[in-house]
Amino acid sequence: MPRFSLDAVRGFDRAVYVVAAGQLLNVFGSGLVYPFATIHFHLEIGIALSLVGLGLLVKNVSTAVATTVGGYLADRIGRKPVMVAAMAGNAVTLAGYAFVPAIAAAVGPLDPAGAFIGVSALAGATNGLYTPAGQAYIADLTDGAERDRAYSLLKVGNNVGFGTGFVVGGLLYEWAEVTVFLADGATSAVVAVVLFALVPRIHAGQRDVALRDSVGDWGSAITKRRVLGLAALNLCFAVLYAQMQTTVPVVAEAELGLSSSEIGTLFVLNPLTLVLLQIPLVDAVSDWRRTRGLLFSVGFWAASMFVVWLVYLLDLGPAAAGRHPLLAAGVVLVGLHLVARTIGEVLHSPISTSLMSALGSDGERGAQLSMLEVAKRAGFGIGSFVGGVFFDYGLAAWLWPSLIGVCVVLGLGLLTFERTLSPVENGVATEG
Repeated sequence: MPRFSLDAVRGFDRAVYVVAAGQLLNVFGSGLVYPFATIHFHLEIGIALSLVGLGLLVKNVSTAVATTVGGYLADRIGRKPVMVAAMAGNAVTLAGYAFVPAIAAAVGPLDPAGAFIGVSALAGATNGLYTPAGQAYIADLTDGAERDRAYSLLKVGNNVGFGTGFVVGGLLYEWAEVTVFLADGATSAVVAVVLFALVPRIHAGQRDVALRDSVGDWGSAITKRRVLGLAALNLCFAVLYAQMQTTVPVVAEAELGLSSSEIGTLFVLNPLTLVLLQIPLVDAVSDWRRTRGLLFSVGFWAASMFVVWLVYLLDLGPAAAGRHPLLAAGVVLVGLHLVARTIGEVLHSPISTSLMSALGSDGERGAQLSMLEVAKRAGFGIGSFVGGVFFDYGLAAWLWPSLIGVCVVLGLGLLTFERTLSPVENGVATEG
Protein backbone atom coordinates (compact mmCIF):
# COMPACT_ATOMS: atom_id res chain seq x y z
CA MET A 1 0.00 0.00 0.00
CA PRO A 2 1.56 3.35 -0.99
CA ARG A 3 2.43 5.56 1.98
CA PHE A 4 2.51 9.32 2.09
CA SER A 5 5.93 10.82 2.80
CA LEU A 6 6.68 14.49 3.26
CA ASP A 7 9.92 13.89 1.35
CA ALA A 8 7.81 13.71 -1.81
CA VAL A 9 6.69 17.33 -1.42
CA ARG A 10 9.95 18.88 -0.24
CA GLY A 11 12.74 20.57 -2.12
CA PHE A 12 10.85 22.59 -4.75
CA ASP A 13 11.49 26.21 -5.58
CA ARG A 14 9.33 28.55 -3.47
CA ALA A 15 7.43 29.65 -6.56
CA VAL A 16 6.15 26.07 -7.06
CA TYR A 17 4.49 26.21 -3.65
CA VAL A 18 3.00 29.65 -4.36
CA VAL A 19 1.47 28.44 -7.63
CA ALA A 20 0.13 25.32 -5.86
CA ALA A 21 -1.45 27.46 -3.10
CA GLY A 22 -2.96 29.75 -5.71
CA GLN A 23 -4.49 26.81 -7.54
CA LEU A 24 -5.84 25.44 -4.27
CA LEU A 25 -7.72 28.70 -3.71
CA ASN A 26 -8.91 28.97 -7.30
CA VAL A 27 -10.13 25.39 -7.39
CA PHE A 28 -11.88 25.94 -4.06
CA GLY A 29 -14.02 28.40 -6.02
CA SER A 30 -14.59 25.81 -8.74
CA GLY A 31 -15.58 23.25 -6.10
CA LEU A 32 -18.25 25.62 -4.81
CA VAL A 33 -20.15 25.31 -8.10
CA TYR A 34 -18.96 22.03 -9.67
CA PRO A 35 -21.67 19.59 -8.50
CA PHE A 36 -24.39 22.24 -8.41
CA ALA A 37 -24.13 24.08 -11.74
CA THR A 38 -25.96 21.36 -13.66
CA ILE A 39 -28.56 21.00 -10.91
CA HIS A 40 -29.10 24.78 -10.73
CA PHE A 41 -29.46 25.51 -14.43
CA HIS A 42 -31.37 22.32 -15.30
CA LEU A 43 -33.62 21.74 -12.29
CA GLU A 44 -33.96 25.29 -10.90
CA ILE A 45 -33.73 27.59 -13.96
CA GLY A 46 -35.41 25.01 -16.22
CA ILE A 47 -32.86 24.71 -19.02
CA ALA A 48 -32.98 21.32 -20.78
CA LEU A 49 -30.08 19.10 -19.77
CA SER A 50 -28.98 18.77 -23.39
CA LEU A 51 -28.77 22.60 -23.58
CA VAL A 52 -26.84 22.72 -20.31
CA GLY A 53 -24.53 20.16 -21.90
CA LEU A 54 -24.35 22.34 -25.02
CA GLY A 55 -23.38 25.32 -22.85
CA LEU A 56 -20.62 23.27 -21.28
CA LEU A 57 -19.54 22.18 -24.77
CA VAL A 58 -19.38 25.83 -25.87
CA LYS A 59 -17.41 26.68 -22.74
CA ASN A 60 -14.92 23.94 -23.44
CA VAL A 61 -14.58 24.87 -27.12
CA SER A 62 -13.96 28.46 -26.04
CA THR A 63 -11.47 27.24 -23.47
CA ALA A 64 -9.75 25.14 -26.10
CA VAL A 65 -9.36 28.08 -28.48
CA ALA A 66 -8.13 30.33 -25.68
CA THR A 67 -5.74 27.61 -24.52
CA THR A 68 -3.95 27.60 -27.86
CA VAL A 69 -3.60 31.37 -27.55
CA GLY A 70 -2.46 31.01 -23.93
CA GLY A 71 0.17 28.46 -24.89
CA TYR A 72 1.49 30.70 -27.66
CA LEU A 73 1.55 33.77 -25.40
CA ALA A 74 3.24 31.83 -22.59
CA ASP A 75 6.14 31.09 -24.94
CA ARG A 76 6.04 34.51 -26.61
CA ILE A 77 5.70 36.99 -23.71
CA GLY A 78 6.36 34.77 -20.69
CA ARG A 79 4.37 32.66 -18.25
CA LYS A 80 3.58 35.11 -15.44
CA PRO A 81 1.75 37.85 -17.42
CA VAL A 82 -0.55 35.26 -18.96
CA MET A 83 -1.28 33.61 -15.60
CA VAL A 84 -2.19 36.92 -13.92
CA ALA A 85 -4.35 38.16 -16.81
CA ALA A 86 -6.24 34.87 -16.98
CA MET A 87 -7.14 34.91 -13.29
CA ALA A 88 -8.22 38.55 -13.45
CA GLY A 89 -10.51 37.73 -16.38
CA ASN A 90 -11.95 34.73 -14.56
CA ALA A 91 -12.96 36.97 -11.67
CA VAL A 92 -15.45 38.72 -13.96
CA THR A 93 -16.69 35.92 -16.20
CA LEU A 94 -17.23 33.24 -13.57
CA ALA A 95 -19.29 35.61 -11.44
CA GLY A 96 -21.43 36.18 -14.55
CA TYR A 97 -23.19 32.83 -14.01
CA ALA A 98 -25.03 34.40 -11.07
CA PHE A 99 -26.71 36.85 -13.47
CA VAL A 100 -27.87 34.47 -16.24
CA PRO A 101 -31.62 35.12 -15.72
CA ALA A 102 -30.99 38.88 -15.46
CA ILE A 103 -28.91 38.84 -18.65
CA ALA A 104 -31.66 36.93 -20.46
CA ALA A 105 -34.28 39.45 -19.32
CA ALA A 106 -32.12 42.46 -20.23
CA VAL A 107 -31.35 41.26 -23.75
CA GLY A 108 -35.03 40.79 -24.59
CA PRO A 109 -35.72 37.78 -26.81
CA LEU A 110 -32.78 35.84 -25.33
CA ASP A 111 -33.94 32.96 -23.13
CA PRO A 112 -31.97 31.67 -20.11
CA ALA A 113 -30.39 28.91 -22.20
CA GLY A 114 -28.94 31.47 -24.60
CA ALA A 115 -27.65 33.61 -21.74
CA PHE A 116 -26.11 30.54 -20.09
CA ILE A 117 -24.34 29.59 -23.32
CA GLY A 118 -23.07 33.16 -23.80
CA VAL A 119 -21.66 33.40 -20.26
CA SER A 120 -20.12 29.94 -20.70
CA ALA A 121 -18.31 31.09 -23.86
CA LEU A 122 -16.78 34.07 -22.03
CA ALA A 123 -15.85 32.01 -18.97
CA GLY A 124 -14.17 29.44 -21.17
CA ALA A 125 -12.14 32.13 -22.95
CA THR A 126 -10.65 33.57 -19.77
CA ASN A 127 -10.13 30.17 -18.18
CA GLY A 128 -8.29 28.74 -21.18
CA LEU A 129 -5.43 31.20 -21.03
CA TYR A 130 -4.15 29.99 -17.65
CA THR A 131 -3.44 26.27 -17.81
CA PRO A 132 -0.61 26.02 -20.40
CA ALA A 133 1.17 29.00 -18.83
CA GLY A 134 0.85 27.56 -15.32
CA GLN A 135 1.99 24.09 -16.36
CA ALA A 136 4.90 25.47 -18.38
CA TYR A 137 5.93 27.61 -15.38
CA ILE A 138 6.16 24.49 -13.21
CA ALA A 139 8.04 22.59 -15.94
CA ASP A 140 10.55 25.46 -16.17
CA LEU A 141 11.39 24.97 -12.48
CA THR A 142 11.58 21.15 -12.45
CA ASP A 143 12.83 18.17 -14.44
CA GLY A 144 12.77 14.37 -14.46
CA ALA A 145 10.93 12.60 -11.64
CA GLU A 146 10.78 15.89 -9.72
CA ARG A 147 8.42 17.20 -12.41
CA ASP A 148 6.01 14.29 -11.89
CA ARG A 149 6.02 15.05 -8.15
CA ALA A 150 5.48 18.77 -8.78
CA TYR A 151 2.46 18.12 -10.96
CA SER A 152 1.20 15.73 -8.27
CA LEU A 153 1.61 18.51 -5.70
CA LEU A 154 -0.50 20.80 -7.89
CA LYS A 155 -3.12 18.06 -8.14
CA VAL A 156 -3.18 17.67 -4.36
CA GLY A 157 -3.63 21.43 -3.95
CA ASN A 158 -6.40 21.37 -6.54
CA ASN A 159 -8.31 18.70 -4.73
CA VAL A 160 -7.92 20.02 -1.22
CA GLY A 161 -9.59 23.08 -2.73
CA PHE A 162 -12.22 20.99 -4.50
CA GLY A 163 -13.11 19.01 -1.40
CA THR A 164 -13.51 22.06 0.77
CA GLY A 165 -15.46 23.75 -2.01
CA PHE A 166 -17.90 20.83 -2.33
CA VAL A 167 -18.84 21.01 1.35
CA VAL A 168 -18.99 24.80 1.59
CA GLY A 169 -20.78 24.98 -1.77
CA GLY A 170 -23.51 22.60 -0.58
CA LEU A 171 -24.19 24.82 2.42
CA LEU A 172 -24.05 28.06 0.40
CA TYR A 173 -26.28 26.67 -2.34
CA GLU A 174 -29.00 25.76 0.13
CA TRP A 175 -28.74 29.23 1.74
CA ALA A 176 -28.60 31.36 -1.42
CA GLU A 177 -28.00 29.58 -4.72
CA VAL A 178 -26.23 32.33 -6.69
CA THR A 179 -23.64 33.00 -3.96
CA VAL A 180 -21.60 30.01 -5.14
CA PHE A 181 -21.06 31.68 -8.53
CA LEU A 182 -20.11 35.03 -6.98
CA ALA A 183 -17.67 33.32 -4.63
CA ASP A 184 -16.11 31.43 -7.56
CA GLY A 185 -15.29 34.72 -9.27
CA ALA A 186 -13.94 36.22 -6.05
CA THR A 187 -11.41 33.42 -5.55
CA SER A 188 -9.97 34.05 -9.03
CA ALA A 189 -9.50 37.73 -8.16
CA VAL A 190 -7.53 36.81 -5.04
CA VAL A 191 -5.33 34.39 -7.01
CA ALA A 192 -4.54 37.10 -9.58
CA VAL A 193 -3.27 39.34 -6.77
CA VAL A 194 -1.23 36.51 -5.19
CA LEU A 195 0.46 35.61 -8.48
CA PHE A 196 1.20 39.24 -9.31
CA ALA A 197 2.75 39.90 -5.89
CA LEU A 198 4.57 36.68 -5.04
CA VAL A 199 5.54 34.80 -8.22
CA PRO A 200 8.80 35.89 -9.91
CA ARG A 201 9.01 36.16 -13.65
CA ILE A 202 11.44 33.41 -14.71
CA HIS A 203 10.68 33.15 -18.43
CA ALA A 204 10.95 36.34 -20.44
CA GLY A 205 9.45 34.88 -23.60
CA GLN A 206 10.74 35.20 -27.16
CA ARG A 207 10.13 38.85 -27.96
CA ASP A 208 13.32 39.04 -29.97
CA VAL A 209 11.87 36.52 -32.45
CA ALA A 210 9.89 37.97 -35.34
CA LEU A 211 6.14 37.49 -34.99
CA ARG A 212 5.89 35.55 -38.26
CA ASP A 213 8.69 33.20 -37.20
CA SER A 214 7.20 32.84 -33.72
CA VAL A 215 3.80 31.84 -35.12
CA GLY A 216 5.50 29.41 -37.48
CA ASP A 217 7.43 27.79 -34.62
CA TRP A 218 4.19 27.54 -32.63
CA GLY A 219 2.39 25.86 -35.53
CA SER A 220 5.22 23.39 -35.98
CA ALA A 221 5.27 22.55 -32.26
CA ILE A 222 1.56 21.75 -31.99
CA THR A 223 1.24 19.71 -35.18
CA LYS A 224 3.88 17.09 -34.46
CA ARG A 225 2.41 13.65 -34.90
CA ARG A 226 3.07 12.43 -31.37
CA VAL A 227 1.76 15.65 -29.82
CA LEU A 228 -1.49 15.22 -31.72
CA GLY A 229 -1.62 11.53 -30.82
CA LEU A 230 -1.28 12.18 -27.10
CA ALA A 231 -3.82 14.99 -27.37
CA ALA A 232 -6.33 12.58 -28.97
CA LEU A 233 -5.87 10.14 -26.11
CA ASN A 234 -6.39 12.96 -23.63
CA LEU A 235 -9.65 13.87 -25.36
CA CYS A 236 -10.96 10.36 -24.66
CA PHE A 237 -9.94 10.63 -21.01
CA ALA A 238 -11.79 13.95 -20.76
CA VAL A 239 -15.03 12.44 -22.08
CA LEU A 240 -14.88 10.22 -18.98
CA TYR A 241 -13.98 13.13 -16.69
CA ALA A 242 -17.01 15.15 -17.87
CA GLN A 243 -19.56 12.77 -16.39
CA MET A 244 -18.75 13.79 -12.82
CA GLN A 245 -20.00 17.30 -13.54
CA THR A 246 -22.81 16.64 -16.00
CA THR A 247 -24.52 13.30 -15.48
CA VAL A 248 -23.43 11.79 -12.15
CA PRO A 249 -24.99 14.65 -10.07
CA VAL A 250 -28.26 14.09 -11.95
CA VAL A 251 -28.09 10.36 -11.16
CA ALA A 252 -27.56 11.24 -7.48
CA GLU A 253 -30.48 13.70 -7.33
CA ALA A 254 -33.03 12.44 -9.86
CA GLU A 255 -32.42 8.69 -9.44
CA LEU A 256 -31.50 8.50 -5.75
CA GLY A 257 -33.25 11.61 -4.42
CA LEU A 258 -30.23 13.09 -2.62
CA SER A 259 -30.27 16.74 -1.55
CA SER A 260 -27.64 19.26 -2.68
CA SER A 261 -25.86 19.14 0.69
CA GLU A 262 -25.84 15.33 0.58
CA ILE A 263 -24.42 15.38 -2.95
CA GLY A 264 -21.76 17.89 -1.90
CA THR A 265 -20.79 15.68 1.03
CA LEU A 266 -20.72 12.53 -1.13
CA PHE A 267 -18.60 14.24 -3.76
CA VAL A 268 -15.93 14.92 -1.10
CA LEU A 269 -14.86 11.34 -1.81
CA ASN A 270 -13.23 12.69 -4.99
CA PRO A 271 -10.82 15.20 -3.41
CA LEU A 272 -10.34 13.09 -0.28
CA THR A 273 -9.15 10.15 -2.38
CA LEU A 274 -6.94 12.48 -4.41
CA VAL A 275 -5.32 14.06 -1.36
CA LEU A 276 -4.65 10.68 0.25
CA LEU A 277 -3.40 8.83 -2.83
CA GLN A 278 -2.09 11.39 -5.36
CA ILE A 279 1.55 11.59 -4.33
CA PRO A 280 1.90 8.00 -2.95
CA LEU A 281 0.41 6.39 -6.07
CA VAL A 282 2.40 8.48 -8.54
CA ASP A 283 5.53 7.80 -6.49
CA ALA A 284 4.71 4.07 -6.48
CA VAL A 285 4.55 3.91 -10.29
CA SER A 286 7.48 6.29 -10.86
CA ASP A 287 9.66 3.40 -12.11
CA TRP A 288 7.01 2.30 -14.63
CA ARG A 289 6.75 3.38 -18.20
CA ARG A 290 4.43 6.37 -18.21
CA THR A 291 2.15 4.68 -20.72
CA ARG A 292 1.73 1.71 -18.36
CA GLY A 293 0.70 4.06 -15.57
CA LEU A 294 -1.92 5.47 -17.94
CA LEU A 295 -3.13 1.94 -18.78
CA PHE A 296 -3.56 1.29 -15.07
CA SER A 297 -5.61 4.49 -14.93
CA VAL A 298 -7.88 3.27 -17.75
CA GLY A 299 -8.75 0.16 -15.74
CA PHE A 300 -10.08 2.27 -12.88
CA TRP A 301 -12.05 4.49 -15.25
CA ALA A 302 -13.75 1.42 -16.75
CA ALA A 303 -14.61 0.10 -13.28
CA SER A 304 -16.09 3.47 -12.29
CA MET A 305 -18.45 3.50 -15.27
CA PHE A 306 -19.52 -0.08 -14.57
CA VAL A 307 -20.65 0.66 -11.01
CA VAL A 308 -22.91 3.53 -12.16
CA TRP A 309 -24.36 1.18 -14.78
CA LEU A 310 -25.27 -1.13 -11.89
CA VAL A 311 -27.58 1.58 -10.50
CA TYR A 312 -29.70 1.05 -13.62
CA LEU A 313 -29.22 -2.71 -13.91
CA LEU A 314 -30.41 -3.15 -10.31
CA ASP A 315 -33.37 -0.79 -10.88
CA LEU A 316 -32.42 1.71 -8.19
CA GLY A 317 -34.40 4.52 -9.83
CA PRO A 318 -37.26 6.63 -8.44
CA ALA A 319 -39.63 3.66 -8.18
CA ALA A 320 -37.23 1.92 -5.82
CA ALA A 321 -36.16 5.01 -3.91
CA GLY A 322 -38.57 4.34 -1.08
CA ARG A 323 -36.93 1.00 -0.25
CA HIS A 324 -34.15 1.97 2.06
CA PRO A 325 -31.74 -0.97 1.42
CA LEU A 326 -31.83 -0.34 -2.34
CA LEU A 327 -31.39 3.40 -1.88
CA ALA A 328 -28.38 2.77 0.35
CA ALA A 329 -26.96 0.42 -2.29
CA GLY A 330 -27.35 3.15 -4.91
CA VAL A 331 -25.49 5.66 -2.74
CA VAL A 332 -22.70 3.12 -2.17
CA LEU A 333 -22.41 2.53 -5.92
CA VAL A 334 -22.13 6.26 -6.67
CA GLY A 335 -19.51 6.48 -3.91
CA LEU A 336 -17.58 3.60 -5.48
CA HIS A 337 -17.77 5.39 -8.82
CA LEU A 338 -16.25 8.52 -7.29
CA VAL A 339 -13.41 6.59 -5.65
CA ALA A 340 -12.58 4.48 -8.74
CA ARG A 341 -12.70 7.39 -11.21
CA THR A 342 -10.58 9.45 -8.81
CA ILE A 343 -7.85 6.80 -8.73
CA GLY A 344 -7.96 6.90 -12.51
CA GLU A 345 -7.59 10.68 -12.35
CA VAL A 346 -4.74 10.44 -9.81
CA LEU A 347 -2.72 8.43 -12.30
CA HIS A 348 -3.78 10.15 -15.50
CA SER A 349 -3.31 13.85 -14.83
CA PRO A 350 0.35 14.21 -13.73
CA ILE A 351 1.61 11.35 -15.91
CA SER A 352 0.05 12.66 -19.12
CA THR A 353 1.31 16.19 -18.40
CA SER A 354 4.84 14.96 -17.76
CA LEU A 355 4.70 12.84 -20.90
CA MET A 356 3.70 15.82 -23.03
CA SER A 357 6.41 17.95 -21.38
CA ALA A 358 8.99 15.38 -22.50
CA LEU A 359 8.01 15.49 -26.19
CA GLY A 360 9.49 18.90 -27.07
CA SER A 361 12.04 21.58 -26.19
CA ASP A 362 11.65 24.33 -23.58
CA GLY A 363 10.62 26.80 -26.28
CA GLU A 364 7.83 24.48 -27.47
CA ARG A 365 6.57 23.45 -24.06
CA GLY A 366 3.84 26.04 -23.57
CA ALA A 367 2.39 25.40 -27.03
CA GLN A 368 2.49 21.63 -26.70
CA LEU A 369 0.98 21.64 -23.22
CA SER A 370 -1.77 23.84 -24.60
CA MET A 371 -2.68 21.03 -27.00
CA LEU A 372 -3.09 18.66 -24.05
CA GLU A 373 -5.47 21.15 -22.48
CA VAL A 374 -7.29 21.83 -25.76
CA ALA A 375 -7.98 18.11 -26.08
CA LYS A 376 -9.11 17.93 -22.46
CA ARG A 377 -11.55 20.80 -22.95
CA ALA A 378 -12.87 19.37 -26.19
CA GLY A 379 -13.43 16.04 -24.46
CA PHE A 380 -15.17 17.75 -21.53
CA GLY A 381 -17.49 19.50 -23.95
CA ILE A 382 -18.22 16.41 -26.03
CA GLY A 383 -18.73 14.29 -22.92
CA SER A 384 -21.09 16.84 -21.36
CA PHE A 385 -23.18 17.25 -24.50
CA VAL A 386 -23.38 13.56 -25.36
CA GLY A 387 -24.18 12.67 -21.75
CA GLY A 388 -27.00 15.23 -21.74
CA VAL A 389 -28.41 13.82 -24.97
CA PHE A 390 -28.44 10.27 -23.55
CA PHE A 391 -30.40 11.52 -20.53
CA ASP A 392 -32.83 13.77 -22.41
CA TYR A 393 -33.78 10.97 -24.81
CA GLY A 394 -34.32 8.33 -22.14
CA LEU A 395 -31.12 6.41 -22.89
CA ALA A 396 -29.29 7.08 -19.61
CA ALA A 397 -28.76 3.39 -18.89
CA TRP A 398 -26.87 2.99 -22.18
CA LEU A 399 -24.42 5.82 -21.50
CA TRP A 400 -22.31 3.80 -19.09
CA PRO A 401 -21.55 0.74 -21.27
CA SER A 402 -20.76 3.18 -24.09
CA LEU A 403 -18.17 4.82 -21.83
CA ILE A 404 -16.69 1.42 -21.00
CA GLY A 405 -16.22 1.06 -24.76
CA VAL A 406 -14.32 4.37 -24.75
CA CYS A 407 -12.01 2.85 -22.13
CA VAL A 408 -11.27 -0.11 -24.41
CA VAL A 409 -10.37 2.28 -27.24
CA LEU A 410 -8.13 4.22 -24.85
CA GLY A 411 -6.24 1.12 -23.80
CA LEU A 412 -5.55 0.08 -27.38
CA GLY A 413 -4.50 3.62 -28.26
CA LEU A 414 -2.01 3.79 -25.39
CA LEU A 415 -0.36 0.51 -26.41
CA THR A 416 0.03 1.86 -29.94
CA PHE A 417 1.38 5.23 -28.74
CA GLU A 418 3.91 3.52 -26.47
CA ARG A 419 5.76 2.18 -29.52
CA THR A 420 6.61 5.74 -30.65
CA LEU A 421 8.40 6.74 -27.41
CA SER A 422 12.00 6.51 -26.35
CA PRO A 423 12.81 5.21 -22.84
CA VAL A 424 13.67 8.77 -21.73
CA GLU A 425 10.37 10.15 -23.00
CA ASN A 426 8.47 7.31 -21.38
CA GLY A 427 10.10 8.00 -17.99
CA VAL A 428 12.21 4.85 -17.57
CA ALA A 429 15.63 6.32 -18.38
CA THR A 430 17.46 9.61 -17.85
CA GLU A 431 19.13 11.90 -20.33
CA GLY A 432 22.87 11.79 -20.64
